[in-house]
Amino acid sequence: MELDESKYLYLLFTVPLLVVLFLYNQYWKRKKHREFGDLELVKKLSPEKSVFKPILKLAVLLLALICLIFGLVNPKMGTKMETVKREGIDIVFAMDVSKSMLAEDVAPNRLDKSKQIVSQIINQLGSDRIGIVAYAGSAFPVLPITTDYSVAKMFLQSMNTDIVSSQGTSLDEAIKLSATYFDDKSKTSKLLILISDGEDHSEGAEDAAEEANKLGMKIIAVGIGTEKGSAIPLRINGVVESFKRDNNNEVVITKLNKEGLMTIANTTKGGYVNGNNTKEVIDYIKNTLDTIQKTEFESTQMANFQSQFQWFLGIAFFLLFIDIFFLERKTTWVKKLNLFNEKE
Repeated sequence: MELDESKYLYLLFTVPLLVVLFLYNQYWKRKKHREFGDLELVKKLSPEKSVFKPILKLAVLLLALICLIFGLVNPKMGTKMETVKREGIDIVFAMDVSKSMLAEDVAPNRLDKSKQIVSQIINQLGSDRIGIVAYAGSAFPVLPITTDYSVAKMFLQSMNTDIVSSQGTSLDEAIKLSATYFDDKSKTSKLLILISDGEDHSEGAEDAAEEANKLGMKIIAVGIGTEKGSAIPLRINGVVESFKRDNNNEVVITKLNKEGLMTIANTTKGGYVNGNNTKEVIDYIKNTLDTIQKTEFESTQMANFQSQFQWFLGIAFFLLFIDIFFLERKTTWVKKLNLFNEKE
């Protein structure tokens, strides 16, 4: 059994509170009766008043309240088992988090644009497994292969240019680390979506792409930025204080290296797409996924949980209904039995 809205269980604390209020009310009534006169005389003035009925009414109301609370909690029980088969491919997103991705030639900036694109791609996926790699001067594993898209988006939004300490852009490191995410023995199709401005400060990106091709990986390169380029703003508390400069104190202009990214993608028989238009990227990725063979990579037994709230609500309303007919005077046949020694 699992509870859909367990937060409502805190309402159960109202049950003992109501019991305490009831006991206090009974004490207060008894105290007032003593002030009015002798208790035995007061009882004789209201001979039909039952001592047991108020307790019974309280018990019925509390039981109804408990059922209402469990109705809100919505307990679920597994009533049958289903075989769930998933078909898809393995996808790794390798995201450039170097300082050049802070350039604002693409709004709001290259890095935020990259996050938007990846998030939109994830929204289009069905049962594919995904992983995330961050890279700058070196590569860093952010999220291993998973089918939990909500967790992937959470990690995605937390990425920034400080996640990798060494600066620069090493596309070969990103490709090599991404390759480790895939199972060499698995027949599942392998796709690497490489998101970058293409400014590579290392050597060996083409060699890494060739090795990836031998492993059966396909690379789609998404170019973020403009060929005209832009300066890299340096912000303090969200305010641009200056721009990044080189050793000669010249403002660094970072540009999109479209050709480099295309070369890497073509090596693996993949493709290149301009990332400045999100819709264009999504359509391109979607069309590519439609052409890639899907593989069954998981078969599991899953309990099909069904809500049980209706039973608790039904019982609660029934108890509230019969409570209407519980009067506080003595019941004739119970009075004859004298269960509570109420006869004189």
